[in-house]
Amino acid sequence: MANDRYQELKQAEKGAIISIVAYLFISILKLTVGNWAGSEALRADGLNNATDIIASISVLIGLKVSRKPADEDHRYGHWKAETVASLITSLIMIAVGLQVLYSSIQTVLDGRSETPDSIAAIVGIGSASIMYGVYFYNKKLAEKVKSSGLLAAAKDNRSDAWTSIGTAVAVFAATFRLGWLDSLAAVVVGVLIIKTGVDIFRESTFSLSDGFDIELIQQYKEEIEKIPGVTRVKSVKGRNYGANIYVDVVVEMPAEFSVKQSHAIADQIEFLLRDVFGVFEIDVHVEPDSQ
Repeated sequence: MANDRYQELKQAEKGAIISIVAYLFISILKLTVGNWAGSEALRADGLNNATDIIASISVLIGLKVSRKPADEDHRYGHWKAETVASLITSLIMIAVGLQVLYSSIQTVLDGRSETPDSIAAIVGIGSASIMYGVYFYNKKLAEKVKSSGLLAAAKDNRSDAWTSIGTAVAVFAATFRLGWLDSLAAVVVGVLIIKTGVDIFRESTFSLSDGFDIELIQQYKEEIEKIPGVTRVKSVKGRNYGANIYVDVVVEMPAEFSVKQSHAIADQIEFLLRDVFGVFEIDVHVEPDSQ
């Protein structure tokens, strides 16, 4: 199963590479046209996409490191490398978002506003079309290989497409001598960058601190209790290693059960969690019924 997972992560790298190429192209395009056309919003959106290059590179590095097999220093493998990369990316995004927000607010307060060229709006719409294409590709690939990192990147692709559309609308409106609207759109873009960074930071720290979905734990417990021979589920603990789920289960069985009987039921629990819920690694501990 581990070898299959390594191959899936290798496939997911294609999506990260496509994101890097797409972001590199549109960020250069937006920054160049934004400076030439005098659009504060398009420049801010270009900086947003520049941070996405770093984010995609981090995801790519995380996927590559995650594929390294377990060794003496990493008995559980290197699966969390992808999550660490996401954490670093979130901090970079928050820093860039604060810079964009600061500069755009200064422009609004100083009353400095330009009427951008309409070509800036065309670039925004074109960029949105490209990012939607990348989003659909990465979403489909992420679901196929079960990569949470690539799926998060796909959602980032989609949010960037929405941001580009909003930027294009603001730039178009600003061409009607409403230059302040372009600067206001830049403020909004800055806020969106910070929000995305904070969301990724929260998800990353939750995973790295071994946080786990309580509802999922309850589902595991309810299904295990249905297995004949299990008298009580004493505890269920879960943790994430990258996109992989590790679960520790402690169950009670009748004291008169033989080792062979208990082992057969423990196998059923493992099969249930692996086949129904897609758990990567399961550790089942059996104790005699306390009643």
